[in-house]
Amino acid sequence: MRLLDRLPEPVDILAGNDPEFVTAHAPGAEVILVGSSEGDLLRVIFPLAKHVRWVHSMSAGVEKILFPELVESPVPLTNGKGAFTGSLAEFAIASILFFAKDLRRLVCNQQAGEWKQFDIELIRGQVLGIVGYGDIGRESARLAHAFGMKVVAVRRRAALSNQDSGLEQTYSPEGLREMLAICDYVLVTTPLTPETRGMIGEGELGVMKNSAVIINVGRGPVIVESALIAALTAKRIRGAVLDVFDEEPLPEGHPFYKLENVLLSPHSADHTVGWADLAMHVFIANFERFRSGQPLRNLVDKKVGY
Repeated sequence: MRLLDRLPEPVDILAGNDPEFVTAHAPGAEVILVGSSEGDLLRVIFPLAKHVRWVHSMSAGVEKILFPELVESPVPLTNGKGAFTGSLAEFAIASILFFAKDLRRLVCNQQAGEWKQFDIELIRGQVLGIVGYGDIGRESARLAHAFGMKVVAVRRRAALSNQDSGLEQTYSPEGLREMLAICDYVLVTTPLTPETRGMIGEGELGVMKNSAVIINVGRGPVIVESALIAALTAKRIRGAVLDVFDEEPLPEGHPFYKLENVLLSPHSADHTVGWADLAMHVFIANFERFRSGQPLRNLVDKKVGY
């Protein structure tokens, strides 16, 4: 909130989470800054905000605030895309190295006071498949390429990446299984939309290599959770690294907690020091564009969902 002091004068800032307070001031609002990804309060105040000209979500994912009234309105929606790109791409590489170097085994041996040598893997030459080739996917590809990995990707408009020198091949969503079959590591970064919900299920996991690892930093429901648990339990794939889940916080006693071939993050892979400031900087930069009549950045296609 302290960063809002950087907004140019004159600006009246009214902030709060109390429904009565926010509802009382909604009719005069021209800009709505949404700090929660849940969208419950926005649903209440949006119909009252008759003068609103712009809504901004600090989160990159906006699926929970795309209610019909906002989607059908002419009010532009922007998001926090870009603020979390670097941290999530680094987490993706860390996830790959966690399995390739068997870091869990190193820690367990150290804690047990045991000296046990074992072989580890090179990631150079291995194939990383990216599902959702946006900002996070591209930065992850850049880092993976620096390690000597081969990178392939699935994206909705595959032709847009035909000239991308960092990709060995680009697949359309219809080619998802074909891509999964050749991957050593699969990184899921796609947003949650009606088209991506459940796009990786039993059939998709079934074509993956037994040695493959899947990493999800996008949204939990993109992967069918029951199918993933079954594949991990039966060791049909090597493992998973999960930062997002169907239900958050992950309930006590959930099977993921007990699986030794799973690395869990409590949706904190993008919580680098100062992450909230980074997200706020995106809004402040866009506010200057809004004030001066320039086109807004990070516009969300409300019909598509991202």
